[in-house]
Amino acid sequence: MASSSIYKNFKYDVFLSFCGDDVRKTFVDHLYHALKQKNIHTYKDDEEINQGNWISDELMGSIEDSKLYIIVFSTNYASSSWCLDELVKIMNCHKTKDHTAYPVFYDVEPKEVRRQSGVVGEAFSKHENKNEETTEKWRKAMTDAANLAGWVLKNTDDGHEAKFIQKIVEGLSLELQSLHFGIDEKLVGMVTRMNDVLSALGTGCDDVRMIGIKGMGGGGKTSLARAVFDQISFQFEGASFVENVREISKDYLSGLKSLQKQILCDVLNEQGITVSSVYDGNNKMKRRICGKKVLLVLDDVDHVEQLEALAGETNWFKQGSRIIITTRDEQVLVAHGVKSIHNIKLLLDKEAICLFCRYAFGRVIPNLGYEELSQQVVHYAAGLPLTIKVLGSFLCGKSELEWIDALERLKTIPLKETLKKLELSYMDLEDDYKEIFLDVACILKGSPKDTAIRMLESCGFHARNGLRVLEQKSLITNHNGYLSMHDHIEEMGKNIIRRSHPDKPHKHSRLWIDNEIEHILANDLGTKSTRYIRFHMSKLSPEIMMKSLRKMKELRFLHVLWGFIDASTESDCSCPNFKFPNTLQYLHWHAYPFRSLPETFQANNLVALLMSNSKIVQLWEGGETKVLHKLRFLDLSYSKLRTLDLGLTPNIETVRLEGCADLVEVHFLAECLKLITVHLGFSMVRTLHLGSTPNLELLDLQGCPNLVELQMPRRSPNLRYLRLTDSMIKNLDIGLTPNLEELDLQNCNYLEELHMVGGCLEKLVYFDMSDCLRFNHFQFCIEDETLEVAPLAELKLIAEPLDGCSLHPNNNFPKFRFRCLYKENRPLLTTNIVKLISIGPCDCTNLDTLSRSICGLQLLRKLILEGGIQEVPKDLDKLEYLEKLEFSYTNIKHLPDNICMLKHLKYLHLRDCSLLEKLPKDLGELECLKELTLSSAKIKDLPDSICMLKHLESLKLVDCSLLEKLPKNLGQLECLKELTLSSAKIKDLPDSICKLKHLESLKLVDCWLLEKLPKDLGELECLNELTLSSAKINDLPDSICMLKHLESFKLKHCSTLEKLPKDLGELDCLKHLNLYSAKIKDLPDSICMLKHLVSLGLEKCLFLEKLPKDLGRLECLEKLDLRYCKLLQRIPDSICNMKRLKRLHLRYCVQLEKLPDELGRLESLRYLDLRSTCICHLPQSIFLLEVCITGEGAPLELYGPYCYIHVSNDDFERLGRPGKSQV
Repeated sequence: MASSSIYKNFKYDVFLSFCGDDVRKTFVDHLYHALKQKNIHTYKDDEEINQGNWISDELMGSIEDSKLYIIVFSTNYASSSWCLDELVKIMNCHKTKDHTAYPVFYDVEPKEVRRQSGVVGEAFSKHENKNEETTEKWRKAMTDAANLAGWVLKNTDDGHEAKFIQKIVEGLSLELQSLHFGIDEKLVGMVTRMNDVLSALGTGCDDVRMIGIKGMGGGGKTSLARAVFDQISFQFEGASFVENVREISKDYLSGLKSLQKQILCDVLNEQGITVSSVYDGNNKMKRRICGKKVLLVLDDVDHVEQLEALAGETNWFKQGSRIIITTRDEQVLVAHGVKSIHNIKLLLDKEAICLFCRYAFGRVIPNLGYEELSQQVVHYAAGLPLTIKVLGSFLCGKSELEWIDALERLKTIPLKETLKKLELSYMDLEDDYKEIFLDVACILKGSPKDTAIRMLESCGFHARNGLRVLEQKSLITNHNGYLSMHDHIEEMGKNIIRRSHPDKPHKHSRLWIDNEIEHILANDLGTKSTRYIRFHMSKLSPEIMMKSLRKMKELRFLHVLWGFIDASTESDCSCPNFKFPNTLQYLHWHAYPFRSLPETFQANNLVALLMSNSKIVQLWEGGETKVLHKLRFLDLSYSKLRTLDLGLTPNIETVRLEGCADLVEVHFLAECLKLITVHLGFSMVRTLHLGSTPNLELLDLQGCPNLVELQMPRRSPNLRYLRLTDSMIKNLDIGLTPNLEELDLQNCNYLEELHMVGGCLEKLVYFDMSDCLRFNHFQFCIEDETLEVAPLAELKLIAEPLDGCSLHPNNNFPKFRFRCLYKENRPLLTTNIVKLISIGPCDCTNLDTLSRSICGLQLLRKLILEGGIQEVPKDLDKLEYLEKLEFSYTNIKHLPDNICMLKHLKYLHLRDCSLLEKLPKDLGELECLKELTLSSAKIKDLPDSICMLKHLESLKLVDCSLLEKLPKNLGQLECLKELTLSSAKIKDLPDSICKLKHLESLKLVDCWLLEKLPKDLGELECLNELTLSSAKINDLPDSICMLKHLESFKLKHCSTLEKLPKDLGELDCLKHLNLYSAKIKDLPDSICMLKHLVSLGLEKCLFLEKLPKDLGRLECLEKLDLRYCKLLQRIPDSICNMKRLKRLHLRYCVQLEKLPDELGRLESLRYLDLRSTCICHLPQSIFLLEVCITGEGAPLELYGPYCYIHVSNDDFERLGRPGKSQV
């Protein structure tokens, strides 16, 4: 831990203030040595004061020369005038920005110190005869110190001193680390990226953890690893940052030995360690490092052998150790068993402009006149930090004309320094993977991944493996199913192709630039070097193109994107007397203009033929058929095709013929063993016979109005989707389809019979037979039994994995959830469905009375009904297994008394039953009831028997506006966890509520007449959520500060509440505090002790005049809402210490004129609302943030430090100028 040189004029990191007689030789001695072990330079009077000096002078100087103070309050601390004078000096220094004090309550309570009561009061009483002014200073210093966030021994690890000291040391280390460690101002956007890595490292866990940082060259992996290392290395017993592992390891033996030696020397802090061999290095590392908690960074690793030599196994390291590995190749991490792998995130535009400006201008915004040029540079760099730094340094100090010239050059000549770094990953690839990479860079970028695989496999590559390798090496990415790569990697790939013949594109292996291709084809310059062509044909005629292809004798890949279809070209034009190269493996020509393929084309190598929207009428000229032994993918969708014979394509996998409006006939082989998908929708096909198709997954015949016959194979084991809408089929037998998920037979008006084998129902999730008007017979065969269901006209069923009904004893029939209890006044439910276990939710809007037959469903467990019903059957008690009963929006006035006999009922929900006037008086006999919910009911009180519900966990009484009181013995609900009361007329709560020892949530919403809370509310020891709104209370019981598990405390619209309990800071677990529209003038100072507070809402506290000075001690606070605090004049400077603050709302703080100067230290701040304040100047430090600022009238977006401003007459303009592309 560095010390004095790191920050302003401090000789010591920590000053210890304590009463020597109490703790000098015990607690303080242990604490002092623990701090020394962490290299924290600490002042302790008996160790540091030189002989011969006056102690008081030296002491006061040492206080001023210390950054942090630890005040150890013990029994006799307050009896020592020496200690108290020392404390006054410490608290005076603490009031400045440069010092921070922390209290430690050793064997006294914080409130004893704060109030000078108890043992502290007894000790302080020894100063009764002292000067009153002096004692008042001492009292104030003690009160102020006790209100600070600190540590209490008895509340930490059951009072274990060793663990207590460890917590203090860790806290101080983190505080000093945040001061010592400053991210290089040029490392823009590093904080967010660091936090992601730090979260994965989990430095507080006692395991050994390896994580990887993976990404393309120049992406910032090393910078990120270095920033993380610098921030957390002090937490470890040894640390080593090993750079350039790839480069140094090229000489395998000497390189790895030198790296092993570096790790040993760094971690053990020894020089002269020798390593004779890699094996020797392994043994020494295992033997000597295993006893130390280590942080190790291995930067730029490219082979797993390097990891085996430098971090072979987790058992080499002590528990708590962390190893960070950066690499371009994910497979290296996978092979070494690294589970946590993080992709480096490139810079956002706002981050990129900030970084570029720091290198180009030495400031955070562009110089006047360079705004647009800077944006062009950033656009070219595409978020790559390396390119941004190189170009920023290169353009620094150059004229505008030189900038323009440099940008023009970049359009044709890539940046050499960037390409050199990126090409390292390419050079490591196997030869076939290099070819795949070049194909993606030049031809396939932006293609769907599945399409690219098909293209590459057509050309003979093992595409899936190859693409995975490229992805692992950070050369490509898979973005939502599409192949992508960074612009500079694409540029690098294209440069590799061009540089062999820079001025002769016709000799390139791949052609992708339209004007170059048109020039080559128009001038008949084709050569056998060309293997891949992809271009948009807009000007060149098809005849010229076909003629020019003849010289490209090695052409394998041809992808023509037709720019326009000439209306003058007749659809029946004959194929010209030219031919495609017979080497073609992938032929994709959208809107192919000829009636057929050339007769001379020998397609022996063709794997993919894709000609959608073409004018093809027949596949081959003259109606010839050819063997296409390698053809796997065929797409002639939306073409003029009339017939197609696929009897000579044994390896066909995908057939797309949808939208072929003239297609009437298709023939398949008797055995299509590889066929996976068939699309024939919206064609005029009349019959289709499928033989053996064991791999068929999708058969789409939707919208085929002429289809009269479909012959399916007896078994289709992989078929998942079968769509046959709008056909003329009369009888359909789909055979055995065990994996069928979707069967769509909509509008099959002629369908009369459907035969299915029971096994096909197990995975069915969508079955639609709507508008099958003639259908009258539905047959399922289940284990030699037949179940017939008829009629099903106009019935749409969707199977769901929920409790439903079993219509067959063996449960092979799928379970359907009933959506309507009655349909067209005919019941769908009968007592014959004896195994029905769930009904609902059911819309009973047109139903007044629930049929008594429902009471015959003796196995029913869940009954959920909505709307209409006025009366519940009196025999409801026969549903003896009922567990959940829910009535919503019904007209029920009362429940039958025998409902209390439902011994298994767990959930009773009566929602929006606005006519319900009372509950059964014996409701307490529902011995299993866990939840009781009433909303919008007319009840005035609850039956006393409700207090007998020993298992009730949730009681919600919502919008019961006539409810006047709660049962007196409500505290007997010993299992109650949640109590919600809203819009009731109650004036107070029964005192017995304080006996609810398991209550976790208490919500009292819009109880306008409620005047007070029980004084012993603090006895609710498990309460973690307390909400109180629109009540008449003036104050809160002091006992509320005893709620040690309270996490959420919301007081909304309590407009008569004038003060908060003084000891509110003792709510140790509080995370959310909302005081919306309270009448308070200030907050208790103790609020600054709420270490875990995440959000503080003070919106519309119209009388709030000031905030506690030490509010910045709320180290976990993420949101501070001060909207409409119209009397607030100042934000305390300490707020700048809130490292986690993300949102700061100051709207309508109309007397607020300035922000703290160091607001830029709020590194997590993302949103700042300054509307309708008097603030007209932003502090310069705000340019360090990446924050959206909302000013008067319109948003100000801060891109790094680059402000886009939409308001006139606003002095914000002095801090940033609007660019041309204002947001």
